[in-house]
Amino acid sequence: MQRREFITLFGGSVATWSFAARAQQPARRVYRVGWLSLASGDRSYAIIAFEEGLRSLGYRVGENVVIERRFAHGEMERLPALASDLVRLGVEVIVTGSAPNTVAVMKATKMIPIVMTSSSDPVGTGLIASLARPGGNVTPRTRATRSWASG
Repeated sequence: MQRREFITLFGGSVATWSFAARAQQPARRVYRVGWLSLASGDRSYAIIAFEEGLRSLGYRVGENVVIERRFAHGEMERLPALASDLVRLGVEVIVTGSAPNTVAVMKATKMIPIVMTSSSDPVGTGLIASLARPGGNVTPRTRATRSWASG
């Protein structure tokens, strides 16, 4: 599976890729996903929905995908260290929530793709250039691309 295809999964464009056929093939590798949250909670609704979306595409946490979770427990000053930790682990993509999470990861890496799951105005805040062509390594998950969490 191409890296871009795997990252597109997290961007929500799964409808354009044929994951069903790939899900039936034996896993050749384990994908590592970083999850950075300002909040607390190992089993939040967002994580549960994310894992359900992965399962529906044939990915199984602990089998062919590992989610490295980092929580700041409401302490914004912890975000940069947590983001750097995910980068050091060598995850293939980092999923963030709000703008502060995304900014912390953007400062920690220019190479690892970042999927931002919530932002009221990612263009207006300068996190991306446009919804159609975000540029850089940040991809917003917009209303049109929320299929992985609709489980």
